[in-house]
Amino acid sequence: MPTLRKIVVQDYRNIELQDIEFSPNVNCISGNNGEGKTNLLDAIYYLSMTKSAFPTPDRFNFRYGTQGFTIAGTYSMEGGLTSRFSISVTSDGTKRLFRDDKPYERFSDHIGVLPVVMVSPADISMVNESGDERRRFSNAVLSQLDRSYLSSTQLYNKLLQQRNRLLKEGNADPGLITVFDERLSAAATPIYEARKRLVADITPIIADYYRLLSGGRESVSIDYRSDLSRGPLSDLLQQSMEKDRIFRYTTVGIQRDDFIFKMNGEPIRRCGSQGQQKSFLVALKFAQYEIMKKGYGFAPMLLLDDVFDKLDMSRISNLIGMVAGNDFGQIFITDSNKVRLSGIVDRITDESAYFDTAGGVFTRI
Repeated sequence: MPTLRKIVVQDYRNIELQDIEFSPNVNCISGNNGEGKTNLLDAIYYLSMTKSAFPTPDRFNFRYGTQGFTIAGTYSMEGGLTSRFSISVTSDGTKRLFRDDKPYERFSDHIGVLPVVMVSPADISMVNESGDERRRFSNAVLSQLDRSYLSSTQLYNKLLQQRNRLLKEGNADPGLITVFDERLSAAATPIYEARKRLVADITPIIADYYRLLSGGRESVSIDYRSDLSRGPLSDLLQQSMEKDRIFRYTTVGIQRDDFIFKMNGEPIRRCGSQGQQKSFLVALKFAQYEIMKKGYGFAPMLLLDDVFDKLDMSRISNLIGMVAGNDFGQIFITDSNKVRLSGIVDRITDESAYFDTAGGVFTRI
């Protein structure tokens, strides 16, 4: 089970240069809003996933006035080994990733090496915004568990971009379009099957966690909606060809997939309160954690950013029980209320580290 022993962050958002050693168990990061707590958790996430947990271009992660950033972490790995991972991004778009000073040939080879789950207030976008955010979630889960899934999505996106370019130019050779249709269909099928399995596996786990958080007052579920439920993508593309030529882009495919979050049979975005939506999202991420723990055979790293906000005390108490009652790995928790945080964590474990945050500086206390 990879455990982050030390991280060095330079010029990432408001963090100028920090060298921080962590507890292998629970790490508590407190401080006022806007001081850098979330930025530190996102730096940890970035080192695992080679991108931010938030859908922002890399240039917005550069500290003001700088031309890039570097994140490096020392991890305890399986078998008692130690590895150092580092990633750097510069203003010209160059991104470099290393393990023990050796560059990765493909970034995709790194995904899943340092498994991670992050719970953040920004998760609310999965409820309130388009299907893009919900697809990003499914991709984050499945790409860490299955490298072939990641390869399929990369190939599909590349082929889709090329097909759309042909349609945009107009007068595309029908034979060439047919070739793209066959290749797109071959890439789409395993993605569709993997997403369908994920929803089937994760939905009952979400329901269990939500019952713990809510006291069993509501029932929750997920509906997976995909064009491919109507048949093979190659057939659908053939049927939509005239429409695609008119609109000059591909109008069917897994790029339109969506996951409808429901409470008592209705979309939670319409009928759920802020607390209910937050409880659902926490249950969703904890279910992701369970799925990944089962898939890997060990617990991934868990990043809990301001997770206690908008949850009443009974829900917080249930959440504590969820954490304390499972075989959790290394945990990072942020909260603006230091007293609340220590009161919560001290009930879970006495093996924890506490940090104060101010202006991108993290002081162990």
